[in-house]
Amino acid sequence: MTPPQGSRAQLEFGGPLGAAALMLLLPVTMFHLLLVARSGPARLLGPPPYLPGLEELWSPWALLLCLTWLGLQAALYLLPARKVAEGQELKDKSRLRYPINGFQALVLTALLVGLGVSAGLPLSELPEMLLPLAFAATLTAFIFSLLLYLKALVAPASALAPGGNSGNLIYDFFLGRELNPRICSFDFKYFCELRPGLIGWVLINLALLMQEAELRGSPSLAMWLVNGFQLLYVGDALWYEEAVLTTMDIIHDGFGFMLAFGDLAWVPFTYSLQAQFLLYHPQPLGWPLASFICLINDLETISTATGRRLLVSGWWGMVRHPNYLGDLIMALAWSLPCGVSHLLPYFYFVYFTALLVHREDRDERQCLQKYGLAWREYCQRVPYRIVPYVY
Repeated sequence: MTPPQGSRAQLEFGGPLGAAALMLLLPVTMFHLLLVARSGPARLLGPPPYLPGLEELWSPWALLLCLTWLGLQAALYLLPARKVAEGQELKDKSRLRYPINGFQALVLTALLVGLGVSAGLPLSELPEMLLPLAFAATLTAFIFSLLLYLKALVAPASALAPGGNSGNLIYDFFLGRELNPRICSFDFKYFCELRPGLIGWVLINLALLMQEAELRGSPSLAMWLVNGFQLLYVGDALWYEEAVLTTMDIIHDGFGFMLAFGDLAWVPFTYSLQAQFLLYHPQPLGWPLASFICLINDLETISTATGRRLLVSGWWGMVRHPNYLGDLIMALAWSLPCGVSHLLPYFYFVYFTALLVHREDRDERQCLQKYGLAWREYCQRVPYRIVPYVY
């Protein structure tokens, strides 16, 4: 095994104990949300209405559907791309090449789904399979993470991630040992980052919208807004797919359970929570309030910096991470169509706030290491991190 890098003091997420807890807590939270979203009280902080047995969670058909979905997205990934981009410089001074065809995959998926629905594909029945599909995705993520860990054991030292090579099996399994695991030109982390999870998320949303139309004659305005906002978000992410090459997930984090589970299970089944809630708990929404919510969602269009110079004007002169502020405003707009009678639809906003505060702290430490005194001077000129005059 490659000698460990760094000391225990540098371990993140609470070290091995925290990593083990998160590997249990994240799937449990996901299933809790799936169960309470369809329950009558829909209490976020209360117990689930019941505990499903293995016979309700396990379905060979759900596993087959999950693997077929991954296979389809992998096939679309391998199609000729409109552009091939180079990633950041690696330890060995090389740069990996990435196909920029995520938006193409979204469009082709939409065409295939449209053809399937017109031919009789019962997409509206998909919401009834969310529990076994989530279980299949979780099982797939665990097995996939194990294979990634085994592959990383024979990877050269230059291919390992900065933080996932501690020497502790649990911690490295969670965080990921290898930075860019590949087979030939197929990059597993880059593929999973934006493809199966994000496109699967909007497909689940569409299925929930179609089931609501069957139940109530037409989708509600709130359901249309949630579907529209989140489709816009996914379409934007895939259209500007090249931007992901500068994110922490790609340039710093290894590919282990944290990202595999997040990409394949957490994103599609948790981020669709608002649409799930609206299917079982319809909310009245008038056009004046809907227009106001649309205005809030549009505020998310805050440009981001991808260069190496530190910006001290515009949004970056007000807070050090204005893109995170935009994400939080957008997350709030996704939840408001669900009304204010339940806390459950606001789980994403609460979770995302905690996630971004933690990520911002990681960003701060890395920027200090990267820019040194220039970063300290920037922090003095721009004291607020995410929310002006608050944090």
